[in-house]
Amino acid sequence: MNTKRLSAALEKALSEQMNVELYQSHVYLSYGIWASDEGYDGIGNFLFRHSLEERNHAIKFMEYILNRGGKPTVTALKAADKDPKNLKECFDRVFKHEVENTEKIYNLVNIAFEEKDWATWNFLQWFVKEQIEEETLAMDLIDKLKIAGGNEASDESLFNLDKYLGQAPDDAELARDATSEKP
Repeated sequence: MNTKRLSAALEKALSEQMNVELYQSHVYLSYGIWASDEGYDGIGNFLFRHSLEERNHAIKFMEYILNRGGKPTVTALKAADKDPKNLKECFDRVFKHEVENTEKIYNLVNIAFEEKDWATWNFLQWFVKEQIEEETLAMDLIDKLKIAGGNEASDESLFNLDKYLGQAPDDAELARDATSEKP
């Protein structure tokens, strides 16, 4: 008896996204190594934690595919981009990666919708929400660096930014979660 509850096309697309999430983990790991090597251990720690979060996203896709009777396919990862030249380039790349990932998630949602695979469509809503957080977090990185002075930031500003990001929560504060008591 065939127990697969995913179409071949959706199974392939979900596997591809699992590999995208693994690549994202790879990229964050690479950026964290770069930041630590540059002396930004707090920023490196922040990026290492984010690398683990991206890996966990890949595991979510893997488990979902398996739970729906499919078999995920792991592919080789391409090398991460060359090291950024500075923190601005690093944070800009983080934002770019997150926007590209959001577009891939939206494509999966469209496929699930077109196939009327409501279980997969529902599963993907978690990732839609997650990408809002991811993009917000990336924009926050860019904003905090701008406030610190951007590429012309003083050593003291960069020290404080590094310290802050080393201890910062991994989740972004979202405007939709604001209340009058907690703006």
